[in-house]
Amino acid sequence: MFRETADNNANKLSQNEYPGRGIVQGLTPDGDHLVQVYWIMGRSANSRNRVFVEEDGFVRTKAFDESKVVDPSLIIYYPVKYFDRFHIVSNGDQTDTVYDFLKSGKTFEEALKTRSFEPDAPNYTPRITGLIELNGKNAYSLSIIKTQSGNPDIIVRNFFHYEDAIPGFGHCIHTYKENGDVLPSFDGEPYLMPVYNTLDQNIEKYWDMLNEENIISLLVKIIDVKTGKFELKIKNKNI
Repeated sequence: MFRETADNNANKLSQNEYPGRGIVQGLTPDGDHLVQVYWIMGRSANSRNRVFVEEDGFVRTKAFDESKVVDPSLIIYYPVKYFDRFHIVSNGDQTDTVYDFLKSGKTFEEALKTRSFEPDAPNYTPRITGLIELNGKNAYSLSIIKTQSGNPDIIVRNFFHYEDAIPGFGHCIHTYKENGDVLPSFDGEPYLMPVYNTLDQNIEKYWDMLNEENIISLLVKIIDVKTGKFELKIKNKNI
């Protein structure tokens, strides 16, 4: 049942011209590693002028051509940080908010209750965030902060907690439901997707799955559930 659902969802994602930025978190089929996948897409020249760069286990976005940067405020940030048993992934500078709150002993939810959707009218892009906490369980959390039906006066914060990861599967959330002149926010719950055992398999499958014209960068992180050691791999369209 899970396989058919996940494969159908993967097919739908492959036909989605512009899901925007996206996160998948799950457990490898062999049960040995938790997985984080994060991608960015772009329609404008400013959004497409980016690459992922690793910095001592963190990942940041960087302008590919510094001379072409128009507004760095919403495109330059750390999508991936970690410390101790916590592994954070997000589509904006709320990565830093979650990191700082967790380091001070506060929670994922407390951190994100201080944040709102992005101030990029008329899209009001949602903030999506994932957390893996190594605590003896193969568990993870996802969050989305968005408007209510495009109304910026109403903030909706959804949190999803998965206490028992399913080997070979993860859950996906992304910023936009589909392409449009005004981009409609993701709606509903994160949906089931396949994940794979190795970095290379996940990179290859998700890169090929996402719209060829709009995909910009993709990263995959796998975390050993027993040791906490992790590996990370990046693929950039701009090299």
